[in-house]
Amino acid sequence: MSREKPWRGVMVATALPLNPDLSVDFDAYAEHCRWLVASGCDGVVPNGSLGEYQTLTPEERARVVETAVAAIGADRVMPGIAAYGAHEARRWAEQAAEAGCGAVMLLPPNAYRADERAVLEHYRIVAGAGVPVVAYNNPIDTKVDLVPGLLARLHAEGLIVAVKEFTGDVRRAYEIAELAPGLDLLVGSDDVLLELALAGAVGWVAGYPNALPESTAALYRAAVAGDLETALPLYRALHPLLRWDARTEFVQAIKLSMDLAGRRGGGCRPPRQPLLADQDAAVRAATEKCLAEGLR
Repeated sequence: MSREKPWRGVMVATALPLNPDLSVDFDAYAEHCRWLVASGCDGVVPNGSLGEYQTLTPEERARVVETAVAAIGADRVMPGIAAYGAHEARRWAEQAAEAGCGAVMLLPPNAYRADERAVLEHYRIVAGAGVPVVAYNNPIDTKVDLVPGLLARLHAEGLIVAVKEFTGDVRRAYEIAELAPGLDLLVGSDDVLLELALAGAVGWVAGYPNALPESTAALYRAAVAGDLETALPLYRALHPLLRWDARTEFVQAIKLSMDLAGRRGGGCRPPRQPLLADQDAAVRAATEKCLAEGLR
């Protein structure tokens, strides 16, 4: 099946299953990708922060993309290509293109607080690889904010086709639509999914489908359809988990929820640390409540 705009729909920012020795379990990752699509998700985003890309070797990182493509097809895979510099990010874009992927997701420069000129040049270099680029705006972690006016410039130059918006500020949806009406908005913060879907988002780069894909996919589809009768009860039930998205322990929380739901997530590579006792208890309680209510 061909997806004309492969960045749309529920694209799961996949957690990467690890073995007890913290090596990558590629077989489990392939099975996880297949299960997500079979459970109603549209595709996967490997090598994002949930995939702990910064801790992977180049060989591991390339194999993660290849594994996802072999498992579910290249038109369902949108790799994260963030890197220390623009030329390295472009090489990862080229690797994704060679694997057949129809789009990639790119953070702005994040080794320093880049100004607008540096951001524009960064995206120009990577866009030269010829694969559609989805910008990832995460000023919480990168300290570089792709404000609506800057996104409009990037889009006007043909450098980006969409933006994963992670500020949590739903008001930006309307300003982006005014300044760059052809730019696709993707939900980046799980805990404002409903608000951004009602504001016109056409995709969700999502974390918690890793553990509960059927219910989160149903929530997304109801939200974009404006079906509040279906969406609101799901949103209220899932929200105690969705709001972990803005916390540094999100990877650990996702993997714990996966384990509780019967999907092995494995450990986390340093420098990520285990959840503290109160955090562990909170994630367990929220996940077990969702499972008890039939959310899967």
